[in-house]
Amino acid sequence: MSTPISLLKPDRPDSMSGARDLINLAIREGVFYYPSPISWRDEVLYFLLPDRFSDGNESTRPLLTREEIAALRQTASRPDWNWQQWAESGTRWQGGTISGIKSQLRYLKDLGITAIWIGPVFKQRIGLNSYHGYGIQDFLDVDPRFGTREDLVKLVSESHSNGIRILLDVIVNHSGDNWGYVPPDGDLSSALNEPAYKPWPHFYGSDDLDNTEGWQLAWRDAAQKGFATESADITSRHEGAWPREFQSKNIYTRAGMGDLGESRDIGDPHAEHKRTDFLSLKDFALDVPGTLSQLIQCLQYWIALTDCDGFRIDTVKHMALEETRNFCGAIREFTDLIGKHNFLLIGEIAGGDNFQDAVLDYTAMMERNLNAALDIGSARLTLSAVAKGLQSGNSYFDIFNEQSQGFESHRSFGDRHVSILDDHDHVFGSKVRFSAEVPDHFQVKDYYVTVPVAIQLLTLGIPCIYYGTEQAFAGPASTQTNQLGGWRGNDKYLREAMFGPAHPRANMTESIEDQVLLQDKSLPGFGPFGTTGKHCFDPGSPAYVRISSLCKIRAAHPVLRLGRQYLRQIQIPGTGFELPKAGELVAWSRILYNQEALCIVNPNGLDARGGNVVIAAELSPPGTEYVVIANTAQTAAGAPYAGSHPAGSKVTVKVSNQFGGTSFVEIREIQPAEVLVLLKNSFA
Repeated sequence: MSTPISLLKPDRPDSMSGARDLINLAIREGVFYYPSPISWRDEVLYFLLPDRFSDGNESTRPLLTREEIAALRQTASRPDWNWQQWAESGTRWQGGTISGIKSQLRYLKDLGITAIWIGPVFKQRIGLNSYHGYGIQDFLDVDPRFGTREDLVKLVSESHSNGIRILLDVIVNHSGDNWGYVPPDGDLSSALNEPAYKPWPHFYGSDDLDNTEGWQLAWRDAAQKGFATESADITSRHEGAWPREFQSKNIYTRAGMGDLGESRDIGDPHAEHKRTDFLSLKDFALDVPGTLSQLIQCLQYWIALTDCDGFRIDTVKHMALEETRNFCGAIREFTDLIGKHNFLLIGEIAGGDNFQDAVLDYTAMMERNLNAALDIGSARLTLSAVAKGLQSGNSYFDIFNEQSQGFESHRSFGDRHVSILDDHDHVFGSKVRFSAEVPDHFQVKDYYVTVPVAIQLLTLGIPCIYYGTEQAFAGPASTQTNQLGGWRGNDKYLREAMFGPAHPRANMTESIEDQVLLQDKSLPGFGPFGTTGKHCFDPGSPAYVRISSLCKIRAAHPVLRLGRQYLRQIQIPGTGFELPKAGELVAWSRILYNQEALCIVNPNGLDARGGNVVIAAELSPPGTEYVVIANTAQTAAGAPYAGSHPAGSKVTVKVSNQFGGTSFVEIREIQPAEVLVLLKNSFA
């Protein structure tokens, strides 16, 4: 039986007919495709930007050690270091590749990752610094700075051989800055972006308004200058947009730049946030016949060619609900046909939890087309605050309660929600990672992030770890961030290059061949922790060791992935059994059939914590034993561990006559930022 790589041809198709030919060939020849998981709740996702993860050459650079990082944090100033140049480098292509991702599959597998969500790899404008991948010029090719289509096919194949699935980040709402607006009698080379928004049904070029009539769409050349209005004049793959069908002005909204924020009616397909360009990125007119179907076929092409296992769909809020349903339905029908019966479709709905609930209700619950949504709204901020001991645990767990329109603990909802702690945008809150806001002098600085990741891993949902979180990425020392323009407010500070390049790629003004092969040695690479030339793939780092152990425990015990969920009351000296205040232990149970797992984190960054923790009396009569199956403090310490609750030790269920016969177990001296997991030691 054929495999996807047998479909690969020397060059990508330049029209939709070529894409359809490959799709039909895959169906006709019965190509074998890697099956989907039964439930995505069983998976642990890892999100990375290909430009910032690995170039595959880490063996040529030293590892940035934790001792060096600690020394940097204790350094008041670095007179031989130019922070402005480092920050400028952060806006540039750094050199990560698809082959680099492949070279780090062992690192990810050992961490416990079972699915990689890869930022967009499709071809960008060659004269722009859109290293993030969200400004696509060619929807049927891989950006040469990332590699080739063959590299992508081989990455997916080798990932599957390692038991790891691949999710591709896709954009349906808009294309890159492939053309500009030209006013009447204007020169094509003056093509501009972001003219004032024109409400439905008007657009630039329509003849029903005096201030839109006569406007033209000018395709951009490799240098980003407008040069042509007709598709026939586009001859280079670096000009205009590809495939050929995307060179029709009619498939773009051409409404200018409006408000990307909330609308009175998210269900209105012609609302401003549905029709506006995304800054310089040009909005697709998905309501024009043929536009959506061509985008669908482009992405079916990538499924057929690469054997990827799911999509993260960008900017879903900006797509009409019917368009989202139709897109997801068409993708799902195709993947069902080729044997990938649970192809994952995750929606990114920026703009607030109300938007997320609306999209989930209509496209996931009723139509069952969108599998899940990213938790990028206020829940991410609450998770961070709870994990730092700034808010009580119930403020996060209340998100799952029966009043929150879908986030219930008793429903089989876990496969509908992807939990996020850090990501590449931080649409809400400061644009710095969790660990950046941990004081540099805290002894737990290098592993405090274990607490929120443990909550992600061990609560309802599909956990997603952002690259570098397992290394406690935090940016430069807090004494030096005042020298960085836009610190806490610029996306680039969420996107350090994990592989530690010495320099960024050659400038975007250079030829694409030079950008692929050469570096700009006038700037340092945008390496982690305010460094350059040293990588951070450290499987012995304090956070990596702890998170890896929790991923393995999660994989070994279905109750931790599939069970119901209950936040637990705790008795501490001077109180009864109650939900603790901020900074005290956070404990919750996962229950599956007659099994109960008790998960406990200490979000206090300075002091040990303990208490008597409630368990399910109906499952565990007095004398029932719970055995410790994970203790991150012991995992980190290794053999010499002498603290409380070592792995394999047991606690016995007791009953408090003073407080109404409450059943509990005694938990003592959980160290700062550590995690404990216990499992009922019988199946009765």
